[in-house]
Amino acid sequence: MTEKPKHPTPNLDQLEDGPWPSFITGIKQLRDRDDSKNKDMMNDLLGQLEHSYQNKLGYWKGGTVSVFSYGGGIIPRFSEVAEKFPESKEFHTLRIQPPAGLHYTTDVLRKMCDIWEDHGSGLIAFHGQSGDIMFQGCKTEAVQPAFDELNKIGFDLGGAGPALRTAMSCVGHARCENSCYDEQKAHRETINEFLDEMHRPALPYKFKFKFSGCPNDCVNAIHRADFAVIGTWRDDIKINQDEVKVYVEEVGRKYANDSVINMCPTRAMSLNDDNTLEIDNESCVRCMHCINVMKKALSPGDDKGAAILIGGKRSLKVGDLMGIVIKPFIKLETDEDYEELVEFAGECMDFFAENALEHERIGETIDRIGLPAFLEALEVDPDPNMVNHPRTSSYVRTDDFDEESAKYFERKAREAGLVVAAE
Repeated sequence: MTEKPKHPTPNLDQLEDGPWPSFITGIKQLRDRDDSKNKDMMNDLLGQLEHSYQNKLGYWKGGTVSVFSYGGGIIPRFSEVAEKFPESKEFHTLRIQPPAGLHYTTDVLRKMCDIWEDHGSGLIAFHGQSGDIMFQGCKTEAVQPAFDELNKIGFDLGGAGPALRTAMSCVGHARCENSCYDEQKAHRETINEFLDEMHRPALPYKFKFKFSGCPNDCVNAIHRADFAVIGTWRDDIKINQDEVKVYVEEVGRKYANDSVINMCPTRAMSLNDDNTLEIDNESCVRCMHCINVMKKALSPGDDKGAAILIGGKRSLKVGDLMGIVIKPFIKLETDEDYEELVEFAGECMDFFAENALEHERIGETIDRIGLPAFLEALEVDPDPNMVNHPRTSSYVRTDDFDEESAKYFERKAREAGLVVAAE
């Protein structure tokens, strides 16, 4: 069979000139490989992309493509210039859920590649902005066989549309010394419980879970997840003073002060004359900077758990939002603790399903109705940690403030077992 001539791509070629890897290079490799089964598809894909760059228009339109019993997870793409580029007239994407913590074996990766070369373009993205493994480039008749093969090796479709979306969790407990809970357990149990909400879209809009093991938030949960679980601790940072001295001696006191002590956002740290470290833990905001810099000397405390934040998202109706602290600290040690986490997640999703407007994220719902209404609906007590911005006015009615603050401190003392209720 005669090989089709390659489409000229002068505009796309410029994308390969920079210092960073280019997706154009990857597509060209699939086009030029002698053993590639998708040479013509990749050639016409490059032709259509070049056509888009020349005319400054996109030529993909949506549609409906799915697999049996699923309502989402496939991103349909049909070409509007199919007569010019027939081999790429259909270029659908399968969103596949990655394993919790992004753990793969090389055997599984090879099987994925083989499946996609047999049924798709061979083009795979690890991982898309959605967190999914993006199997990009598939014709309509190959979607179901490709999914069946991926499903046989243990993988499932992720979310798309107005539904629960694919969750993400950091490598956490498996490899990271800063992990404060079992992220993979929380991830798997939560998604397994609500899998129907992912496969059969029925929410007002998207809803995302993300699980980070510490405040470093390596999966960007705070500003990208509707329901973010961030590992934290509530006792003192652990200090190895011998390692502090070693660090200071290696880098010098000036560098230690400039790079650690003076970088603390609340000025909670001080370096003594004998090169030992003091931390005012009451002022610590768990920013993780000092722990990241002095890895051997500092580590999270022993009383570990997580904070739950609700409402993080990128721009939509009211602009970017970061998650609001809803539960400042929960323990995640026993099976019962994880069951309570999943139960609370379900309550949040139920509230979202019943109260959000169409095409509205839960953060925008809270912004519209107010945080007090949300807390009341979920039966969560208000907490000072939920304050988005402290008062800037000194004219405060102290009688109201004193009364409310007294209630707060009494409740916290009672929770800690310091106050015995009168009989």
